[in-house]
Amino acid sequence: MSEPQQLRRRLWTFDATAIGLGSMLGAGVFVVFAQAAALAGNLLVLSVAVAGIVAYCNAVASAALAAKYPTSGGTYVYGRIQLGEWPGFLAGWGFVTGKTASCAALALTFGSYVAREHAVPVAVAAVVALTGVNLLAITRTALLTRILLCLAMATLVFVAMAAVLGPHPATGLAATPGGGAAGVLPAAGLMFFAFAGYARIATLGEEVRDPARAIPRAILAALAAAFAIYLLLAVLLLAHLGSRLAATTTPLLDAVLYSRLAAAAPLVQAGAAAACLGALLALITGVGRTTLAMARERDLPGPLAKVGGAHTVPFVAELAVAAVVILLLLTADVMTVVGFSSFGVLVYYAMANASAYTLAAHPGYAPRSLNAAGFLGCVVLAFTLPPAPVLTMAAVLAAGVAGRWLVLRVRQHQPRT
Repeated sequence: MSEPQQLRRRLWTFDATAIGLGSMLGAGVFVVFAQAAALAGNLLVLSVAVAGIVAYCNAVASAALAAKYPTSGGTYVYGRIQLGEWPGFLAGWGFVTGKTASCAALALTFGSYVAREHAVPVAVAAVVALTGVNLLAITRTALLTRILLCLAMATLVFVAMAAVLGPHPATGLAATPGGGAAGVLPAAGLMFFAFAGYARIATLGEEVRDPARAIPRAILAALAAAFAIYLLLAVLLLAHLGSRLAATTTPLLDAVLYSRLAAAAPLVQAGAAAACLGALLALITGVGRTTLAMARERDLPGPLAKVGGAHTVPFVAELAVAAVVILLLLTADVMTVVGFSSFGVLVYYAMANASAYTLAAHPGYAPRSLNAAGFLGCVVLAFTLPPAPVLTMAAVLAAGVAGRWLVLRVRQHQPRT
């Protein structure tokens, strides 16, 4: 049997950091902030802190594993090696299904900012265009991600200025309907969606130069930057918008509209669109690489493992992911999938922590105690999410397990040649 085609190492540390940070900011600020505020209210900052602490535990586990196994696939690969085929499959299936739905949510968020009345067609066009960028080569992906990240950062700075300048529609940290201590952990589970971007760095391990050094640095740098930005924005938005924060689907746009800088609201719309594109671009890339890894091990159809073209990209996996995302955009209410995605990704990182715990040698930044804390944190946050996404994702995971079991049974009874 021939060896699987390998991807080329084209990315430097800065490229990998930009991809991770770009995917985190686009998802976190523009998709889940208001939903988390509706659950946690005045304690939103605490939810961000809890999610950040769990994310840090997961990040050091992912960094240690990615440095040891610098190949495409992330925790799917690590789980197979360290824990066995079934835990690895569960991690990979949770990531691919949850993050494919997230791609659709991000695309629709982009479409809503650009043209609310035509959000779905614009979202489909964005998926097609970004898939084309990915097929040109990973270096093109990294370049566009850096450009979009700069636009997103400029937008966030502007929003922060507007929140500080006011005038504030609410006085101080106004009470948020339905929010309180009981909502801190569910809100942290949703906010975890916003920190999951560093997974894209690990899934690109086969394309990073000097991965043993570059991957840990990129993961921790991207996470630290996102954590600082989220905490600052949580404080500013609560102080500026108060209860309005939980009631809006466009919190950063509202922060500017209710300020002395309201005339510049179109610039915020453009920046939000850029951030969503950056996150979507990195997310499509990461899902495609995990799909590639699962196909190599025959946990997904074999043709998805094909790598080719002038730029050695997993073109079949990329096209398949794009097709499923477009199908979701055309048939489903994808803006309800954030909790669904969060549950899947928390399962994925629980497997990452368990895999890292079993490593024979641990780097100084990733002791076993953090692996244990990360695993427990993922389990707690996963099962304190709202019931509907938990049950939905549990059904999807069960369907994947049942499907793999049936395929393995069929293979066992096939005549050997």
